[in-house]
Amino acid sequence: MLKALLLYLQKLRLKYSTSLNVKEGKLPNQGYLTDIQKVKGINKTELDALQPVLNKFSFRAHEHYLSLINWQNPDDPIKKIIIPNLQELEKWGRLDASNEKDYSIMPGFQHKYTSTAVMLISNVCGGFCRFCFRKRLFLHPEMNEYIQDLEPVFSYIEAHPEINNVLLTGGDGLILSTSKLKTIISRLRQINHVKIIRIGTKLLAFNPFRILNDENLIKLLSAYSLPEKRIYIMTHFNHPAEISQPTLKAVQLLLKAGVILANQTPMLKGINDSPYILANLFKKLSYIGIPPYYVFICRPTIGNFSFSVPIEKALEIFQKAQMMCSGLAKRARLTMSHASGKIEPVALTDKHIIFRYHRAADDSTSGDIMLFKRNPNAYWFDDYQEIVDTYAYQKPYRCFGPE
Repeated sequence: MLKALLLYLQKLRLKYSTSLNVKEGKLPNQGYLTDIQKVKGINKTELDALQPVLNKFSFRAHEHYLSLINWQNPDDPIKKIIIPNLQELEKWGRLDASNEKDYSIMPGFQHKYTSTAVMLISNVCGGFCRFCFRKRLFLHPEMNEYIQDLEPVFSYIEAHPEINNVLLTGGDGLILSTSKLKTIISRLRQINHVKIIRIGTKLLAFNPFRILNDENLIKLLSAYSLPEKRIYIMTHFNHPAEISQPTLKAVQLLLKAGVILANQTPMLKGINDSPYILANLFKKLSYIGIPPYYVFICRPTIGNFSFSVPIEKALEIFQKAQMMCSGLAKRARLTMSHASGKIEPVALTDKHIIFRYHRAADDSTSGDIMLFKRNPNAYWFDDYQEIVDTYAYQKPYRCFGPE
């Protein structure tokens, strides 16, 4: 009996230990691993089998995130998110699945939607999600698909008063040093028509100590998240298990600094493609002050097929999950970041699926409704060929001036 109890406690330690006594003393950018052989939960046989994947796709993780894995569970969601798997070698998709190059004004700077500009300010993340849709940044760093000369970007934004919000991402928007972030954020705050600065990050899951152990970061965010011009942190939680105690502390610091938080996640096969898991994620996020924002259909990017969920199945899972939530937890939109815009699967009938342009690259088509014959094997909007009907609003909504 005692032996069984000790074994149970050991398993609990493996699952829940976050070694806080060690990691809380670390500097914000310490604790990253790029050598998978240093990950203690993977044996040599597994490492040898994964070598073809590692030869093609990089590995990067933080000690904190790895400590959340239950190595006794072969289906552990965090393990699936961060540890390479052989299915990544399946031939499917392409590197730039949403044609981001078509909307790039200059390397690392995109202007796809009228009121929004995107700045890729780094080509590094706190960890490499195995389903990353921008893995081209890591596969081909020599392409320099991130901003290296900031001033032309600021000049462009100044010359386009329709841009009222700017997204800082990459890579990870918070992986930059606080001093570099200050250079960017302070300069954007000099442009009066930029009302919102968004920072896309998964560090609250990967490495919350980036926030906990850097007082200057909190001071920076507090100084520039103003009553009429807020800073938004766009978090990236895929599963409730990622929300650790250090994460909760980091969230509290950000909220106290006057930052607005919102979460986005892809729907991922074997990770959150269950109504119960997704509903639990929505509810848990709403409890801690992070409204669910987007649930994305997984982009058809190279290496991502094993994570992809067919659109119609994803819509059913999403709607069932929302049925279990209060209004505050069901604010997310299910959408695809298609080359032509953000397309929202809205509803199903026995024969048809209804789509809506939540946001279109061509602003005149924003809000348009499209009715297609159902295709249960469709993973992306382009897989639908039989259009039945459309409806276009005469005066599409606009989220930019005149006031």
